Amino acid sequence: MIYPRKRFGQHWLKDNAILNKIIESAHLSNIDKVLEIGPGTGILTRRLLSQVSSLTAVEVDWDLYKQLIKKFHNYDNLLLLQRDILKIDLSVEISKNNLFWPINKVVANIPYNITNPILEKLLGSIPNPYHSPYEIIVLLVQKEVAKRITASPGDKAYGALSAKIQYLARCNYICDVSCKAFYPIPKVDSAIITLHPHTLNSSVLNPSYLESLINLGFSNRRKMLHNNLKNTIDIKYLIEFLEKTNLDLKIRAENLSINQWIELSNYLYPLKDK
Repeated sequence: MIYPRKRFGQHWLKDNAILNKIIESAHLSNIDKVLEIGPGTGILTRRLLSQVSSLTAVEVDWDLYKQLIKKFHNYDNLLLLQRDILKIDLSVEISKNNLFWPINKVVANIPYNITNPILEKLLGSIPNPYHSPYEIIVLLVQKEVAKRITASPGDKAYGALSAKIQYLARCNYICDVSCKAFYPIPKVDSAIITLHPHTLNSSVLNPSYLESLINLGFSNRRKMLHNNLKNTIDIKYLIEFLEKTNLDLKIRAENLSINQWIELSNYLYPLKDK
């Protein structure tokens, strides 16, 4: 018998109602080619296989991988890879196999200890968005992280992560998931979210500058925006922008939507060396 391993952050989902909600949120069809990260015992894997054209499942744990091979060896539409999702290049591994490529959806209960790196793997970053965006990404994540990703400007949870992910994708909070839905029971509750990747970079003069501006803006949440940015730009230009856009001079970073961050970045970038 295989037991969950702490070093892989393994907490195995056992609640059928939550499994159904994950599947429902993905809007699956028999032409979908899906990626599952960390299939674990295969409880979600089995449900996915019956509804999609093909499934690529990436499992880092060798013992679980061997169990999955035994469990699903009769399925021709499953490709099991024993790899670290953060290190694998899926296009290199499977792009020559038309049955499994190109992947158009991601459905996964991901390890919480590597949530941010996985998000970057799936979405890219503001300067470097993922070159082949998925139609939809359905993730089971820690509730606190789900709240941050989907938060609206002005919300307590809205921060740099919110702005950066919302630049890359339309984010939806689907439902809460109790810690009791897992074995072993984690210390925190979870949530299902969906991400619909999109690209806004065509309207951004310099995506790298936008990302650095967001990071600086949120560097001290208790400070007003102009105090966080005063060392990187002449404050008079920021005041000009706020006045032209009818924003409060005492505004804080958490009150700017991603579109307002883009406007601010585009306004300040040509002036940054003056």
